[in-house]
Amino acid sequence: MAAYAWLYCALALGATWYLQRYLRQRDAYSVLRNIPGPPSYSWAKGHINQYFNPRGQAFHEEVALNYGSVVKLDGMFGSKLFYVADPKALHTILIKEENTWEEPDAFLALNQLMFGDCLVGTLGEHHRRQRKMLNPVFSVNHMRHMLPIFYNVILKLREVILAKVKAGESEIDVLEWSGRAALELIGQGGLGYSFDPLLVNSESRNEYGDALKSCFPALSKVDILRRYAHYLIKMGPRWFRRSVVDMYPNPDVQNIKEVVDTMSAKSYEIFNQKKVALKRGDEAVLRQVGEGKDIMSILIKANTAASEDERLPESELIAQMSLLVFAATDTTSNTLARILQLLAEHQEIQVKLRDEILQSSAGGNDISYEELNRLPLLDAVCRETLRLFPPVTTLRRVPRKDSVLPLSEPIYGVDGRVINEIPVAKGTDVIIGTYGVNVRKQLWGEDSLEWKPERWLSPLPSAVTAAAIPGVYSNIMTFLGGKRACIGFKFSEMEMKVVLAVMLSTFTFERTEKVIQWNIAGVSYPTVEGNSQPQLPLKMGLYRP
Repeated sequence: MAAYAWLYCALALGATWYLQRYLRQRDAYSVLRNIPGPPSYSWAKGHINQYFNPRGQAFHEEVALNYGSVVKLDGMFGSKLFYVADPKALHTILIKEENTWEEPDAFLALNQLMFGDCLVGTLGEHHRRQRKMLNPVFSVNHMRHMLPIFYNVILKLREVILAKVKAGESEIDVLEWSGRAALELIGQGGLGYSFDPLLVNSESRNEYGDALKSCFPALSKVDILRRYAHYLIKMGPRWFRRSVVDMYPNPDVQNIKEVVDTMSAKSYEIFNQKKVALKRGDEAVLRQVGEGKDIMSILIKANTAASEDERLPESELIAQMSLLVFAATDTTSNTLARILQLLAEHQEIQVKLRDEILQSSAGGNDISYEELNRLPLLDAVCRETLRLFPPVTTLRRVPRKDSVLPLSEPIYGVDGRVINEIPVAKGTDVIIGTYGVNVRKQLWGEDSLEWKPERWLSPLPSAVTAAAIPGVYSNIMTFLGGKRACIGFKFSEMEMKVVLAVMLSTFTFERTEKVIQWNIAGVSYPTVEGNSQPQLPLKMGLYRP
């Protein structure tokens, strides 16, 4: 009888636990179904095709502006996800409960497949150790030491373009050259390696750079497959997974595979060269590109000196190298191309910015890091572009257990009920509303969709400063926030400012007759109407005082 009593007790407890969980999930889904959102016309596809469509900018604006700070979207086969642009809810996701809200399994698995155990492929204590090792090399203090490297690269870029313009080539693809410059900057500043000599009269293409440029468009074309990466990573040993990918008859998948192979081979090559130079001593290090001041040289030294508990294996250092190159190339170069397009469309701001640069001597290599960051209009142009046009369009989180998101302001459900907080069931897919926070009219005003750098030259609206937006950069969400925020945002900001300072002090920029379209992808990219190749041609001329 005692055994039966224990059995009945266990069954009763189990049934109680299941009932409570069912009721919590039912409550969560009932609230989620009551959240406003755009109509869906497909049970099978939901809003997936609209949201992840390369031409989906209009739908992104609709979601960000028309339904409030939290929006219900439909996923595949009737599943629900929601878009969160409420600052208090985002603070809970990214900071307060960051150990509960993690990247989706497919995202983590894809990064592990592409790079290895890198910063965006690890969680918990593993991620903490990596971040602790990397933080010092992305500090303001280290950026000061890297500024001369940046200027040396961009002054070479100026000479190449100057020769082209003097030869009568007035239409220049600024995306190509900003991409080549970004690759060389992360090469020299990040890895202590030169990918591209940037020589006058040299038309040599960098296969690595070209491969990287094609990778994000290719990834966007296999979005459905990317959602199942966490299953692929569990499919037997590595050699078997590789054979499956080799046989998969999809040109975009094969393109991504080639990019990953190229990145991995180059990272191993550079890493081994650095190890040899560091063993030979300071003289050998000084002969390398970057003279040992690059991120990876300092990281390898720091890792060698770290305690055994904190030290990272070589495979993880190499994974960080591949990630650095991949993450730092398109994000910054595409943003730079966007800024130059905007300046070509707003000639009055281009003139004012050039005057500021010329008066400060920022166009040469005779300015400190602090002085460069004290140029108000240059800073405003960068901030406004990053606010209105965040390069990374979609970032997601999934709670590993049931959670509750408090709201800064209540929203009204479809049935008219007031919603002050949102219960979220374990496993619910949430899109971080970066764009929604950055353009929300209740925060930024009725002109939130206008590109107005001057908004940063006076105090921001009190609604912005009072909102406690959890972004790591300038009251916007472009670089996220919390312990998984973009670690390299200072690197990216300095790169943009140096390129703009050097280029605007020498050249003028005007629009061409070609229609430029910006495409939604992992990183937004421009194309010319009727052409799928990433490019952004502008008319460039010599600046004559």
